[in-house]
Amino acid sequence: MREHEVRTHRSDENLPREQQLAWRIAEVAAERVPVTDAVTDMVINRVIDNAAVAVASLRRAPVEAARGQAQRHPFTPGATVFGVLDRVSPEWAAWANGVAVRELDYHDTFLAADYSHPGDNIPAVLAVAQHTGRSGEDLLHGIVTGYEIQIDLVRAISLHKHKIDHVAHLGPSAAAGIGTLLGLDRETIFHAVGQALHTTTATRQSRKGEISTWKAYAPAFAGKMAIEAVDRAMRGQTSPTPIYEGEDGFIAWLLDGPAGRYSVPLPEAGEPRRAILDSYTKEHSAEYQAQAWIDLARRLGAARPDLRDPANVRSVVLHTSHHTHYVIGSGANDPQKYDPTASRETLDHSIPYIFTVALQDGEWHHERSYAPQRAARPDTVALWRSVTTAEDPEWTRRYHSTDPAEKAFGGRVEIELADGSRVVDEIAVADAHPLGARPFERADYVRKFRTLAEGVVPDAEVERFLAAAERLPSLSADELGALTVDIGLPPVTRGGIF
Repeated sequence: MREHEVRTHRSDENLPREQQLAWRIAEVAAERVPVTDAVTDMVINRVIDNAAVAVASLRRAPVEAARGQAQRHPFTPGATVFGVLDRVSPEWAAWANGVAVRELDYHDTFLAADYSHPGDNIPAVLAVAQHTGRSGEDLLHGIVTGYEIQIDLVRAISLHKHKIDHVAHLGPSAAAGIGTLLGLDRETIFHAVGQALHTTTATRQSRKGEISTWKAYAPAFAGKMAIEAVDRAMRGQTSPTPIYEGEDGFIAWLLDGPAGRYSVPLPEAGEPRRAILDSYTKEHSAEYQAQAWIDLARRLGAARPDLRDPANVRSVVLHTSHHTHYVIGSGANDPQKYDPTASRETLDHSIPYIFTVALQDGEWHHERSYAPQRAARPDTVALWRSVTTAEDPEWTRRYHSTDPAEKAFGGRVEIELADGSRVVDEIAVADAHPLGARPFERADYVRKFRTLAEGVVPDAEVERFLAAAERLPSLSADELGALTVDIGLPPVTRGGIF
């Protein structure tokens, strides 16, 4: 990897294009490098993972609305949409599928200087591949680039610090992935990356306070904008330049300003793109920083059933990282995180709620655990309101560590009981994490798909999809349409302008 130094530049400095971050991203995307076997296997895993969480959300309102919008834009050849046989214009397929993948907050993650769900690249790259008649091998290369660029940006540039939504790294990465897929030149990808960043920057209010259904739409919007940006760039249209470094650009006004300095790691020429191997998926349908806490809570509840009764518990303090405390913990100062009538999206970002339910139930379920009647249970509400978080400098340091062996997303729980005794335990990473108690392998991804597809997707369709996904690198252009699931959903006809 080579570190690319990034800072703002005055206009009169006339920063050469070849020194701009968008150009370096384009250089990586324009080079077709062989994909290792380990990376190929992980791409297949994540295509299965995305499909698993998408099929489980097909009848949820945000997904139905997005699918209904997409179905108003039929196109030939077009791209597939989860749940139906229709083919639609690729940007609208990316929109509908992106919402389906993101709705349950249940697919892969990478956390470093910022947050990301790099699997959000897949809907946009796949839609363009299907529409343009590309092969499975082309798709593989495009997805690998999308993961590489997003993860490399997330390693170096914090958006959350400035309250910018994390999808600002997704627009450029999806544009780069599409550029690799299509074999575009550096100049075209450069302008596509710049336009994608410019059009996908927004505040992170979508993840604050009363969290709305837009949370699922935000990455889908970034993927849709990336496709449109590539289309314009291919037609010769240019982007604001320098998009990152300009004196009125992204860094100058939305991030650290003229004093800001970043060092972005990007692959050298010819270097294999391995970033996807540093990402990790979710065993549980919840914010990633909650994954390890769910596993710890389940373990504690099984060993000490008395902890499930609020009458026995005086207080529960989760000592954890800065991000966990301030984003999904009591440090966010969001009263909604303790509200039994809060939306599913809000409860998904409340570690006090999640820890409580996992402790009491000994499980975490993508539907049952969020049900309104479950959140309103009196004993749960009583225990829930005794749970707070506190930032611990050591857990913050480990959260940001670049050493995979010590990087951690959990923390230490201290429970004070009514009789004056205490229970203390800790967990560093989720059980499903590569360094966890039960790291996810192909069989786990397949089981996750089968579990979430049960009662939704016919068995024959489950087997057909899995067989296609596991052959992804060798699929012909005609076979790429198999990377979807059709369950014959009726057209969505209600509401809207389209």
